[in-house]
Amino acid sequence: MTKLPSPTEERVPKTVQAEAKRRVLNRLKRAQGQLNAAIAAIESDVECRAVVTQLAAVSSAVDRAGFAIVASNMKRCLDPSTADATDADDSFQPSIEELEKLFMMLS
Repeated sequence: MTKLPSPTEERVPKTVQAEAKRRVLNRLKRAQGQLNAAIAAIESDVECRAVVTQLAAVSSAVDRAGFAIVASNMKRCLDPSTADATDADDSFQPSIEELEKLFMMLS
């Protein structure tokens, strides 16, 4: 018996979902490395400018990861019928106001 693809599989191929996830994880890992560098710089009494530069890079990487998460899931958030059976919380159906709050949290 052939398994029919879920609505998400039809609209967003797994390779696209996997690529989006990979990009977000890469950004977060980059931010983690930059944060470790900032911590090491502070512990080593490195000049203020270098520490602030590292912290700005961390902040930017985390912000970009957050935007990527929201953007890659926007379709699912706006149209729950596109969610596949593996979604943990099928009850999450945000309003436009809730989506705006998600974006504003990142700004």
